[in-house]
Amino acid sequence: MSTYGSDQLAALADPSRRAIFEALRGGPRAVGELAAALPISRPAVSQHLKVLKGAELVVDEAVGTRRLYRLRPEGIAALRAYLDGMWEDALSSFAKKAEETAPETRHGSEES
Repeated sequence: MSTYGSDQLAALADPSRRAIFEALRGGPRAVGELAAALPISRPAVSQHLKVLKGAELVVDEAVGTRRLYRLRPEGIAALRAYLDGMWEDALSSFAKKAEETAPETRHGSEES
């Protein structure tokens, strides 16, 4: 099993893998279909799919004589949770810093 977050981000760092990932958003596809839509060879698509599968972002299944690849919802959910956690940490740090640097409000010492 992968280390959720970093493995998925590393897999999606490559532009060709991102293009494959985006193509699979439209539904399951065979390697040949993906290769026909991209400017890379069929063997290269297979290698990129292997990396995406290793990062648990895609799964494959045999359908007749073809092997179809599709997005793996659990892997995408884990990536989203990782990114949400990073976002929450960033917002928390920002709020803390803002509170530390905000001037103190004096109550009752100023006349209206």
